Amino acid sequence: MSNLIPIWKYIEDALQTNQLAVLATVSEDQPHASLIAFTPFEGFHQLIFATYRNTHKFRNLAVNGKVAVLIEGKNEEKSGIQNGFVITAYGVADEISLEATNIALQAHLQKYPELLSFTSEPDCALILVKVENYQVVQGIDNVVWCTVDDLDKSKNGMK
Repeated sequence: MSNLIPIWKYIEDALQTNQLAVLATVSEDQPHASLIAFTPFEGFHQLIFATYRNTHKFRNLAVNGKVAVLIEGKNEEKSGIQNGFVITAYGVADEISLEATNIALQAHLQKYPELLSFTSEPDCALILVKVENYQVVQGIDNVVWCTVDDLDKSKNGMK
């Protein structure tokens, strides 16, 4: 990562500019990867996505809520050259409670209004990932790990 740009900025930019991510779940030692449309929630602390309850990902989450969410990032240099990087959010996912569903659903539909009919289906569940830490990879020798608490401290120190 560039020393000129704080790590939290890479993460926030990737979360705001991307619509799709790869969700990794596991059950009975069998990994499963799914493409999801996600919405950042409460900054970089949480991610929201919707899924049907009759999917592998939902069944896996019911057994083991630990997830990894892989998101592509791009950083444009002053020269106009784009450098890619990847962030992975690690955390625990669970279906959102009925009390919290409306606020989270509105945030998700603001980003994806075309998902209104999908999210209105009775079999659709809204999932919240509580992110614990991030891994940011810009190259084979350039890997940074940080907790959400570390990101908060870094971001608040920058203001």
